[in-house]
Amino acid sequence: MIGRLHGIVIDCPDPGALASFYEELLGMLRVQDEGDWVVIGDAADRPGVAFARIAHFRPPTWPDGDRPQHRHFDVRVEDLDVAQEAALRLGATRLPGGGPTCRVLADPVGHPFCLVTLPAGG
Repeated sequence: MIGRLHGIVIDCPDPGALASFYEELLGMLRVQDEGDWVVIGDAADRPGVAFARIAHFRPPTWPDGDRPQHRHFDVRVEDLDVAQEAALRLGATRLPGGGPTCRVLADPVGHPFCLVTLPAGG
């Protein structure tokens, strides 16, 4: 092992606002807030998700285009319909794609993420 995961950093125009979206979506707590840098997680001493202010932010395109996304969150849920409605209320938007066990959405600034459920018997 070379190291341990410290966190995942997401570029965005407003770290506080995007952190609030993911706090609700993932049930995490804000563990650090410095304006241009906000971190959420289970606890301050565990890996978290950080949001960094980037000037002139341009959201990724889905599924391809001039700025294709390179990574995204998969968020496991019990019920896709219920989870999708809750995410939309938080400010997410539905994107094309998905299937019977997956829905593709974008966070309020355009980063794709998937709501996923295990297939029956899985």
